[in-house]
Amino acid sequence: MLNKHTVEKIGGTSMSRFGEVMRNVIIGKRKGADLYNRIFIVSAYGGITNLLLEDKKTGAPGVYGRFAMNDSTWEQALEDVRQRMLEFNRSFVSIGLDQTAADDFVNKRIDGIFDCLHDLTNLRSFGHFNQKSFLPQTRELLSAVGEAHSAFNSANILQKNGVNARFIDLTGWKVDSLPTFDDAIKNAFADIDMSTEMPIVTGYVKYDEGIMTRFDRGYSEITFSKIAVITRACEGIIHKEYHLCTGDPKLIGPDKVKIIGHTNFDIADQLSDLDMEAIHSKASKDMEQCGIPIRVKNAFDAENPGTLISCDYVSDEPRVEMICGRSDIVAIEVVDPEMVSKPGYDYMLLQSFVDYKISYVTKTTNANTITHFVPSKKMPIEGCIEDIKRRLPQATVYSFPVAIVSIIGTNMKIPGFLSKSAKALSDANINTLAMVQSPRQINMQFIVHRDDFQKAQIALHKALVEEC
Repeated sequence: MLNKHTVEKIGGTSMSRFGEVMRNVIIGKRKGADLYNRIFIVSAYGGITNLLLEDKKTGAPGVYGRFAMNDSTWEQALEDVRQRMLEFNRSFVSIGLDQTAADDFVNKRIDGIFDCLHDLTNLRSFGHFNQKSFLPQTRELLSAVGEAHSAFNSANILQKNGVNARFIDLTGWKVDSLPTFDDAIKNAFADIDMSTEMPIVTGYVKYDEGIMTRFDRGYSEITFSKIAVITRACEGIIHKEYHLCTGDPKLIGPDKVKIIGHTNFDIADQLSDLDMEAIHSKASKDMEQCGIPIRVKNAFDAENPGTLISCDYVSDEPRVEMICGRSDIVAIEVVDPEMVSKPGYDYMLLQSFVDYKISYVTKTTNANTITHFVPSKKMPIEGCIEDIKRRLPQATVYSFPVAIVSIIGTNMKIPGFLSKSAKALSDANINTLAMVQSPRQINMQFIVHRDDFQKAQIALHKALVEEC
């Protein structure tokens, strides 16, 4: 049985505008008891994790990247993080932050990390310590400080604004024990009265397996999910800086897109596979299995109920719910006459993908050709291709950049969507390189040239959303 509280996550971009978030989301029109029975999981302020680890989009190294490469500039990079955190502190003084306490918190954490990394540098210099044995823990340590900073500040500001907020530090700072993930959460919430306290929780959790090691940059949504499941929340709410819409409002236009309103976990899986930042697939799966719905809301449009993601929703009317996609795709095409009617050919080919830890978004096949469409980001594609050539010497292997544009909806099992989509692309003078649709008909995927990625989304949205 679910309890009456909610678990709510605030993303980094929204956290950077915490004054507005506090007025719109956390306090709003609530008073007294209405302020409580809500748990907030917070991300680091926008840009901080990029500085600590690496830039998520460009891959430019931050503190961790420089330290891992044995580049002494990690010291200045960490000092830059300190200064950026102190800048954030100054920006929140006007809404109640105790700057002295906040600055002291930052300086103690950053000084501690400096000491730790210097000690590791000294160990590395002796030559008997393999850096691979401590780099994962270094990444964990650096990741944790961003969320600790924002959670500490948030609780402090809310306390000054009359809310009984409580800073819940799950980062394990200077704590020797390594509990399981579940125990870390249970221990933290053991003595909290959610009817009178508002927990402000770090998105990072220190536990035995390492949250960064398992989930990398998507870990805060895993924390959100784990807390919702363990505390049996009635609903999980993700506050973002935008609504979940039928298309990208920046590309298509805010006046042309529509808020989706309601969808299901099946669709959430499709969005996750396309690298859409709606909800991490592992996070949504755990909540789905426990029957906990997820709501995606715009943090700066608090009156709008946003999009509810539930277990069994199917649209009453046939409709397209979203046009989206990703352009960071490389096609790996294997042509081999020997694959015709040969059992297990796929298995042999995919061994290279497994060995190089490459996942694919979709694939196409015919009698003598198999093409996998894989994300290029952080994927060792060249090594995988060389391995395929070694494993299948008679095959010819090609690779080339493409984009995927998807048409997604809970109820599209009627004639016409496919033909209408193909015509929209043709009318826009876009050549479809491949098309994939499973019999379940919830996701039609068109492979197009990268140069046509944006144009294809605009054309499909106009035909399937705006003109319907």
